[in-house]
Amino acid sequence: MKISARNVIKGTVLEVVKGATTAHVRIDVGNAVITSAITNEAVEDLKLAPGKTAYAVVKASDVMIGVD
Repeated sequence: MKISARNVIKGTVLEVVKGATTAHVRIDVGNAVITSAITNEAVEDLKLAPGKTAYAVVKASDVMIGVD
């Protein structure tokens, strides 16, 4: 599969919480946790589950990061 996104971050799935149509997937990437909202169908297709390796793919022209 070829993608144009340049920010691909490897991590481990911590949690998958399914809703009616959308799931929230939390991925531990070492020094942070990334949360993504994807379809329940994508969760099944990608076989996402806690403990599995996953890649967060970030494609955006602007990214806002908050710091305490």
